[in-house]
Amino acid sequence: MEDNSRKDIRALLKTFGVQADEAIVRHLARNPGTCALRLNLRLQDRTDYGDSPPGEPLSLEVEGEINR
Repeated sequence: MEDNSRKDIRALLKTFGVQADEAIVRHLARNPGTCALRLNLRLQDRTDYGDSPPGEPLSLEVEGEINR
């Protein structure tokens, strides 16, 4: 894999991480009675492959809980 691809991946994940952190903190602040959040994070390939989709599509799902 090329270094540029790795840099693009890391930049996208960093952006997601920062935005997700901010969104979760805002949500917790707006909902002070919530004891814990049950979250599902999903990575889904949205590429238009035309008539040649990959045999195994990129998909990743992670679930977890954030306690107060």
